[in-house]
Amino acid sequence: MNRKWKSLLALTTVSSMLFLTACGSGGDKQAAGGSGSTKEVTIGYTGPLSGGAALYGKNALDGIEMAAEEINNAGGIKVGKDTVKLKVVSLDDKYLPNESVTNARRLKQENKASIIFCPHSGGILALQQINQQENFLIGAYTSEPRVIQTNNALSVRIPPGYDNYPKPWSEEMMKRFGKKLALVPTTSQYGKDWSALMTKTWKDLGGEVVADSAVDYNKQSDFSAAITKALAANPDVLFVGGPSQPTALVIKAARDQGFKGGFIVMDQAKVEEIEPVVKDVKLLEGYIGVYPASKVDSAGVKAVVAAYQKKFGADKLPTSETLYNYGALIIFAKAMELAGKTDDAKAIRAKLDDAAKQVSKDKLPFDLLGVSQSGAFNIVPSAVTVKDGKEVEVKLPEPKY
Repeated sequence: MNRKWKSLLALTTVSSMLFLTACGSGGDKQAAGGSGSTKEVTIGYTGPLSGGAALYGKNALDGIEMAAEEINNAGGIKVGKDTVKLKVVSLDDKYLPNESVTNARRLKQENKASIIFCPHSGGILALQQINQQENFLIGAYTSEPRVIQTNNALSVRIPPGYDNYPKPWSEEMMKRFGKKLALVPTTSQYGKDWSALMTKTWKDLGGEVVADSAVDYNKQSDFSAAITKALAANPDVLFVGGPSQPTALVIKAARDQGFKGGFIVMDQAKVEEIEPVVKDVKLLEGYIGVYPASKVDSAGVKAVVAAYQKKFGADKLPTSETLYNYGALIIFAKAMELAGKTDDAKAIRAKLDDAAKQVSKDKLPFDLLGVSQSGAFNIVPSAVTVKDGKEVEVKLPEPKY
């Protein structure tokens, strides 16, 4: 009996030691030489992965996942003595700001995410109400100017602000088509804010806004009624935009009803995604919108486009959502290395400008000049218009943040 009890005690002791070792590791693995460990850090994402904006949300997520995969395949990042691998955890918020907040809290509490990406202004502005208290950095993929005007110390806007676009785009359309504008934008908060600035700019330039026929691009698939209402006012130019696929349907509906004028297209929609839907570039004559990021002639863009096509197909092109979010995670990862921390959002934020200047340009799919104190990636914007059936680049001035 005594021998049996001793054997049982020894077995119990070994089991307890194994259990404590597993719990104490937190999933880490001892690195070679015992000088550090390999850790896994969560990068969070909350965005639309269902509904009319699902493709838009997936494009953004694809970029984040591609960057994480590339970083991990290269061995991860070095944070202090530790090697860190990145794990992307994504949640569908259905384009609803309240769902964005719920998802972010879950990502922070359950997954310990210190960086959470979101690709829509309504969600981002809602997250800015909680992120400083809950200590996570927002990777804000939106061109909404207000995002960098809130004095939120833990928020970083990735693409150029849409306030760079209304004046030069309006001038171009007025010159080519006339001064009567009808609005057929999406009804999201982003759409409302864009429309307000567009309306003010158009009027300041001496134009007239003759109709407002806003429609929910996330829920509707037939836009003929909204177009009929807008065209009844006999506009020269239509202001449209939201996610690319429904925007394409709006443009097609306008052409189907005989509209011959121009289109000012807000920057969420991308011409490279619109063209395959309308199927005829002639239908886009008079289009003006953001320049296709995948067509920028740089080593960084070419490298990421090649990687994207290897992963998704040789006939596929990444949009700005994919390229910009890819580049943003590359910068955030470098900032973690420079900060020596993965769980301190303030420390990571403080190193973003240094990271932007240290990452080689051939590693980024955009020309990043730095990160401003207000929390904006300083990227020079560019536009594209369709003239005589061809896409023509329109140079824009460097933004000032």
